[in-house]
Amino acid sequence: MGVANYNKDEKDAIKEVMLQSGIEIKPSYGPQDLERVGFDYEKDLGEPGEFPFTRSLHPLGYRSRNWTTRQYTGFGTPEETNERFKLMISHGQTGLNVAFDLPTQMGYDSDDPMAEGEVGRVGMAVDSLKDFEIAFQDIQLNRIGSGLTINAVASVTLAMYQTMAEKFGYKKEEISATPQNDILKEIVGRGAWIYPVKPAVRLIGDTIEYAMTELPRCNPVSVCGYHIRESGCTPAQEIAYAFMIAFAYIDEVAARGYKAEEFVGRFSFNLNIYGNLWETVAKYRAARKLWAILLRDRYDVKNKKALFLRGIFGGGGSGMTKQQPENNIVRGAYYALAAALSGAQTTALCSFDEAYTIPTERAALLSLRTFQILMDEIGLRDTVDPLAGSYFMETLTKEMEEKILEEMEKIEKLGGMVEAVSSGYVQREVSRQAYEYERNLQEGKVTKVGVNKYTEGVDMEVELHEYDDQWSLLQIERLKALKKERDNKAVTENLKSLEKAANNQKNVMPYLIECCKGYVTLGEMANIFRDVFGEYREPGIF
Repeated sequence: MGVANYNKDEKDAIKEVMLQSGIEIKPSYGPQDLERVGFDYEKDLGEPGEFPFTRSLHPLGYRSRNWTTRQYTGFGTPEETNERFKLMISHGQTGLNVAFDLPTQMGYDSDDPMAEGEVGRVGMAVDSLKDFEIAFQDIQLNRIGSGLTINAVASVTLAMYQTMAEKFGYKKEEISATPQNDILKEIVGRGAWIYPVKPAVRLIGDTIEYAMTELPRCNPVSVCGYHIRESGCTPAQEIAYAFMIAFAYIDEVAARGYKAEEFVGRFSFNLNIYGNLWETVAKYRAARKLWAILLRDRYDVKNKKALFLRGIFGGGGSGMTKQQPENNIVRGAYYALAAALSGAQTTALCSFDEAYTIPTERAALLSLRTFQILMDEIGLRDTVDPLAGSYFMETLTKEMEEKILEEMEKIEKLGGMVEAVSSGYVQREVSRQAYEYERNLQEGKVTKVGVNKYTEGVDMEVELHEYDDQWSLLQIERLKALKKERDNKAVTENLKSLEKAANNQKNVMPYLIECCKGYVTLGEMANIFRDVFGEYREPGIF
């Protein structure tokens, strides 16, 4: 039924609905809409677990396996983080998603002047292998996979993770780790960069190449559209930019003489969930399909499993509000619902208090229980892709696919993602979208309950997770003791070898492993790369 079929009063009452990605939503949908967008069952949908995987990567979806729950966890010292790991696992969490503090992310040890006031504040402080040994003590590393949410020094932390696991008696072939390891999105969306673009991408190539032979269960990169979306881009841009970033990393490794099919099957994605439910579901269905088609057509990937779009779909922090924080419990439940309807493999959920603080135990467990209710009580595991065949959803998925391809074409015309980031184009585009969204929010064109509509009432009190100055003191004392106890002659030799490898374009991962074994600190290794590569300088974007 088109708008022309409504009477005048009905037409006047019709509210325009425009999704963030630029897709207008009609009041109703029917078979004619599927004809309009050229929907073909076999090409666009197909069976679950079959190309192009629009419906699911697995024939039985959640009937055969739950999605993995991997709440973002880590704060203070490794001891504090270890306690939280064990708490969440004891309550049914099936994977770890590790938060690191800002000094660690930026390659500074806790005793560096640049780290003052930030040690352990937004994640766990890591200075050396010893901190990993404490944080992962008594965690079954052959059964629990770990996401390492770090980028500029992801190669260092992956080396620490492997070294720690081997010291605990695990074989490197049996451990599963996923470092985020996506520096291009850092430059676009977060700012936790260190090195210039090209050597930073080279380090990512080193981790991918190393993992191909040495870490068969590890996913060496998790392309993170999540943070670009948090920074302001539209859902369609999130997928487009993530795919173009992934292509940049594929091209880096392919230039070393490998075929994409040899390694791309262990690429992972970290993508965002907030905003319109239908737009979110359509985004993921379109993304799964497009990733498979693009890998096949662009890189001649034939292996079925290598075509899977795998990763974590996370409930976005940008959707949470400081105003009326209890509303975030409801928002979180709908984000979790969107992840399940989207066919997420792994998912995490921002807790209701995250607009204020690191999640308390109560808030973190409530997020975990939200997933468990959907899994075991509400019926989200009953059938695969329950929205399949909906006139609306199939039309929207096709329209989302076109929007993603339009955004990708813009980046292609600029010479690819490395050039688009180096020039500042993507940063400008994301900033523009963020401004537009904020203006629409302030003008009431975008509704946010409790923020610009239904604002009456009294806000609840939120328990704050207080920062403890003792965390910094404990880390610095541990670092002092470490530097006295270790073989500092061996440390010097290991750092010289690392520097030589970096200068001579060798894969640095084996040299990082040796450094970690000798308890070289994260800051010492990061500074070698600073000396060799220099530091990134952000281009003007306005």
